[in-house]
Amino acid sequence: MSRQPRNTRNLRTAFALFGVAAGMVGLAYAAVPLYQLFCQVTGFGGTTQVGTADMPAVPAAVAGKTVTVSFDANVARNLNWRFRPEQRSVTVHPGEQTLAFYSARNDEGKPVTGTASFNVTPNKAGIYFIKVECFCFTEQTLQPDQRVDMPVQFYIDPDLFTDPNTRDVRDIVLSYTFHRAADPAPDHQKTSAATGGDAHPGG
Repeated sequence: MSRQPRNTRNLRTAFALFGVAAGMVGLAYAAVPLYQLFCQVTGFGGTTQVGTADMPAVPAAVAGKTVTVSFDANVARNLNWRFRPEQRSVTVHPGEQTLAFYSARNDEGKPVTGTASFNVTPNKAGIYFIKVECFCFTEQTLQPDQRVDMPVQFYIDPDLFTDPNTRDVRDIVLSYTFHRAADPAPDHQKTSAATGGDAHPGG
């Protein structure tokens, strides 16, 4: 057997393996945004939905019902921030827009950018928890010792009370976890959270 056909087969095999490797890398990069899109569409894993300020129609049969929303806050170990909800819970009616606040303080000696992940429990309620405005939509940059209030505006879709899978839900927990962002924003960049005045030290 001549060397030329063997070399040709080896070259084809190398190109095929390279193509498979490149395809796997591409799928790895695509997997995260595709998974996030899947969660946003289906509410899988307690992923909440994003809505507008338009009030949904509330059927008379569920108008008097309520659900209690409790608030939870967590911080990744590599982020030296204090982060907490400003209220333990609220009781809301279907379709009622509600404004709640979290607060965060940077206890590091330098500007730090954080980003928040979130979910609700029970997971099956995620598709009916509609956020109109949230600090989790953008990265947050805090200066040393800066404290800010971070609003989240939401409502509960009235369909929560008519869906056979969720009509028994009367308690929902909204949970956030702040993580350190990979690339901190420049020092001059202002946080997009509502500060309610100048930044100041304090818990």
